[in-house]
Amino acid sequence: MTAFPTRFDKLENLRYLNLSEAGFTGQIPIEISRLTRLVTLDLSIDTLFRTPLKLEKPNLKTLVQNLTKLRILYLYGVNISAMGNEWCQALSPLTELQVLSMSDLIRLDRNNLSGLIPQFFTKFPNLTCLSLSSVNFSGPIPSFSSSINLRDLILALNQLNGTIHSTDWSGLSKLEIIGLGNNKLSGTIPPTLFGIPSLRTLSLSHNQFNGSIGDFHGKASSLINTLDLGNNMLQGQFPMFVFELHGLTSLNLSSNNFSGLIPVSAFQNLRNLSALGLSYNRWSIDATTINISSLSLPTLAELDLASCNLTEFPGFLKNRINLARLNLSQNFLVGFERPLKNITSSVEILDLHGNQLQGEIPILSNAAYLDYSNNNFNSVLPAQIGDSLQYAFFFSLSNNNIQGSIPESICNSKYLEVLDLSNNSLSGPIPQCLFQMNRSLGVLNLRRNNLSGIISDTSSKSCQLQTLNLNQNRLEGKVPNSLVNCKMVKLLDIGNNHINDSFPSHLKNIATGWQMLQILNLASNNFSGKLHLTCLRTWDAMQPNPDKNQSELQHLQCEDLRSGVKYQDAITITIKGLVLELVKIPTVFTYIDISCNNFEGPIPEVIGKFNALYSLNVSHNAFTGPIPSSFGNLLELESLDLSSNSLRGEIPLQLANLNFLSCPNVSNNKLVGPIPTITQLQTFSEASFENNAELCGPPLKTKCGLSPAKEDSPSDSETGSIIHWNHLSIEIGFLFPLKLNTLYSTIIQNLYKIKSTTH
Repeated sequence: MTAFPTRFDKLENLRYLNLSEAGFTGQIPIEISRLTRLVTLDLSIDTLFRTPLKLEKPNLKTLVQNLTKLRILYLYGVNISAMGNEWCQALSPLTELQVLSMSDLIRLDRNNLSGLIPQFFTKFPNLTCLSLSSVNFSGPIPSFSSSINLRDLILALNQLNGTIHSTDWSGLSKLEIIGLGNNKLSGTIPPTLFGIPSLRTLSLSHNQFNGSIGDFHGKASSLINTLDLGNNMLQGQFPMFVFELHGLTSLNLSSNNFSGLIPVSAFQNLRNLSALGLSYNRWSIDATTINISSLSLPTLAELDLASCNLTEFPGFLKNRINLARLNLSQNFLVGFERPLKNITSSVEILDLHGNQLQGEIPILSNAAYLDYSNNNFNSVLPAQIGDSLQYAFFFSLSNNNIQGSIPESICNSKYLEVLDLSNNSLSGPIPQCLFQMNRSLGVLNLRRNNLSGIISDTSSKSCQLQTLNLNQNRLEGKVPNSLVNCKMVKLLDIGNNHINDSFPSHLKNIATGWQMLQILNLASNNFSGKLHLTCLRTWDAMQPNPDKNQSELQHLQCEDLRSGVKYQDAITITIKGLVLELVKIPTVFTYIDISCNNFEGPIPEVIGKFNALYSLNVSHNAFTGPIPSSFGNLLELESLDLSSNSLRGEIPLQLANLNFLSCPNVSNNKLVGPIPTITQLQTFSEASFENNAELCGPPLKTKCGLSPAKEDSPSDSETGSIIHWNHLSIEIGFLFPLKLNTLYSTIIQNLYKIKSTTH
């Protein structure tokens, strides 16, 4: 990566300048603005891998004001520092100078503009291609009816909303590509879109379109080769006109509300199909039709039929020797049949999770992604499994009944980023080499097995682990010192083992630690000693980030993996005696559970700085001293379990600040005095306060002899917060109080599985 060279202005006769992906960084030089004979200027850059170029000094106006012959302009990934209105002013005058009036192409993707799409873009009759993706534009799509020569219109990955009007597409007979995916467009899809005579690509995925797709028999453009309507709210029967599009190469109707029965044989006329996606609708795919094996789709490379009520592998797969991606997850497949054996040499991505498969584990030697989770496999891992996974970056066998040990050869999978063998019956030690792999490994999930031995102290200084979940095994020994190298860890769960250690001793004397840590579970081990303040102060993720957008529900997942794959974390948590399985964790969720150990000494006041914390469980230890008054700063706290310790003193009045606290438990301590006369605390059950010999007042039956003067505390009416009780699980019927106006309550209400009702 180097700075731009100077003296571009010496190339005064230059007509074509392409500096795209040339490795330059920084400010675009002003000398380019003096190349007045330029017809084409390409300054695009892929910001996924490089730092965006800058247009500050000179700015956009200075750069292009003298380029009066410019016809092609690429600014993909350029950071234009001007505000939207300044940006429009910079380009608008160029129409009078015929800078854009004769343009063939304008690309301004992935810059930092926002607001409405400027109307002046709609006024160029000679414009043939307009690409404004990833610009953060909002509002409705303007009419481009005046741009009669428009060939490509790409407005994907913005915040555009509203409906698409039928009349806006009249006269655009030359339009070949319409890319409006990943916006917030709604309403029905107008028939005029399909009828544009030159249309080849129509991409409307990841929007909010609804209604049915009409009968366009004989009306849709016969040139359509790509149709992507996935991830909307479309309904009705399969659009039969699709079978008339004989040039179709890619069809995606996944993740809608379509219904009915589709015979696979109906696709026999679409012999040019290379990608077919029908997953996650309400229809069923009939792959059992007579002579289905004779169906030939010679160019098919990607097939997504997840959740299509399949009971057997489609017979036509046996003819697929070039299939690269196959997703048959969440169906009712029982055994591996011949079709799958014929494609093992070509498939790179295979997703069969959520079926009823059993028998031997199929290992595909060229696969990069293998997901066999949630099936009925009960065999052992092949001894040379790692040699067969030499290209794999994702491998999951979670939620099966895999027996035996983890072979050492697994470490030969040198590209592996996600390894999930959780919820099986594996035994024996964890191969030490797995922890040496963490230069590539981002996720290691081995929870709920019968693994024994120690956790290897071999994590490298370049450790990339984001998730380490070893919960519910038979591991012993100490927490390895080298885990301090794993600075990216977000989820660390070694609960329910036989670890015998003090609080991670290697962290107590260092100023940096797990700054990204959001979930820590050390419960049900043999930890002892005090909690060290130095380590706790480094846990920045336990504190709220005011710049983080929490308006939309998102889930904690491992990102930034080199492969681009995203792994959805899942954990088991204990709240108020309920053991809950969270299969989707909100990104704002933070959790500390160090219960059922032998920790001692006072509970550190510094925990009161973790004001993003949702749940804190330090029960069943030997903590002494008072309840820290700093806990009044834990404004997001919903569950607090301090039970079964030796805590003394009174319950601090600062707990009145915890408007969302719905699960407090201070029972079985040595607390004294009256329970604060705070309406919220007194609504909880007596069990939350019992077995504190000198604690008195409601909800306990023990009356206080001399009550201190009542102090003013915020009431529900003053804070606007009311404790609500909602069903945690409609099927089971448990009641669980949660904060309705948080993302956490939203996800909990739609979860999950209750494993038991006792700790």
